[in-house]
Amino acid sequence: MSEEQEKPEEGTEEHKGTGEKFWDATRKTFHSATFQANRYKRIVQKKIDLASLHKKISSAHADLGKLIDDLRGTATGDILAIEQVQELFQQLDGLKQAAAVLEEEIEAIKAETPIEEDEEEKKEGSGED
Repeated sequence: MSEEQEKPEEGTEEHKGTGEKFWDATRKTFHSATFQANRYKRIVQKKIDLASLHKKISSAHADLGKLIDDLRGTATGDILAIEQVQELFQQLDGLKQAAAVLEEEIEAIKAETPIEEDEEEKKEGSGED
């Protein structure tokens, strides 16, 4: 009888090990899918912000062109040295820098890889996050 009792226990341990493996694989798959979805969401939001900045840049270019055209007939001297023109140049520089930062952030997000679960468990255990 003791041999018969050992066999079901071994089967239970094997079954338990298989179940744990299944749940580990399921958890890893879920973690990966969640990570990918979150990463995609962040990229889309950054691209929306970038598109908005590009519209502002286009608008500033149009304003600059109109201003220079208006000043061309009336101003004497260096049109580019006029304060209004310089302000538009500064505005354009700021918008272009913001766009460059967003493009870098998008590339950084694309390069991210999921954190391994061992690292996550270490963070959770140490209180980091």
